[in-house]
Amino acid sequence: MNDVLIIGTVALDTIETPFGRVDRALGGSATYASFAASFFSKPAIISVIGQDFPREYTELLKNKGIGLDGIEIKDKTFHWEGAYEFNMNEAKTKKTELNSLEHFKAKVPEKYKSIKNVFLANIDPEQQLEVLKQMDEPEFIVMDTMNFWIIHKKGYVIEAIKKADVVLLNDGEARMLFSTVSLVKAANEALKLGPKAVIIKKGEHGALLFTEGKHFNAPGYPLELIKDPTGCGDCFGGGFIGYLAKTKDFSERNFRKAVIYGSVIASHNAEDFSLNRLKSLTMAEIEKRYREFEEIREF
Repeated sequence: MNDVLIIGTVALDTIETPFGRVDRALGGSATYASFAASFFSKPAIISVIGQDFPREYTELLKNKGIGLDGIEIKDKTFHWEGAYEFNMNEAKTKKTELNSLEHFKAKVPEKYKSIKNVFLANIDPEQQLEVLKQMDEPEFIVMDTMNFWIIHKKGYVIEAIKKADVVLLNDGEARMLFSTVSLVKAANEALKLGPKAVIIKKGEHGALLFTEGKHFNAPGYPLELIKDPTGCGDCFGGGFIGYLAKTKDFSERNFRKAVIYGSVIASHNAEDFSLNRLKSLTMAEIEKRYREFEEIREF
């Protein structure tokens, strides 16, 4: 039985970095998040794809135990084309083809409505809110977003934050959303809206976890090989909620562990294009790097 519901995009990505290029590779926020969550839990996806979506990608997700009954099939799959220069923290979008995503309306299958853990991965905040309306009584909600939605649908982003238990933002999004250069102030403003925790992702420099009166600073993992950082934020979120769904411990102390597990999977994801690294990733490798993170923070 699925224990994490993820709404987000399933995409075909064309990506170029200083270390190579892939064309129409498997991508999307729900794809990365669900794959990361699957190391700990049994996620299910709400999204849309097209008739052009390769069967091998569908089989890959199925083989990881990811529920696909909430994925609609329309005409063409959402396609994103982007490029990274040697600053791998920021992608330059070359082309966005919404295709089936343009008129997508989230529909939660009956069998998924009772799932207690929900990840609102990066997608239109109106669709995030629509999923929550259709759920019975979710107990734990994690919400992610991006600068595009903050600029164009800020009101809906705020409404989604109010319904979330944990909010994920990168440093630029946090500053933009709350009109401040201070990440501490931005986190405190977000906490006032109702979440129990705010996580500010800082790419290769780690992540900050803010809760009422407490702060945790997770390190970045010193990667020698970075081929493609696409989807790392989504992997972080998926790993985070997947671990919490497995342990059923939503304490601040366990949030810290979940942040590290999310960071571990995200760091592995950056080592290759698309899901290529995660496809071969083992729990032994995850636990080994988790212990390395512990050593990095020991003094």
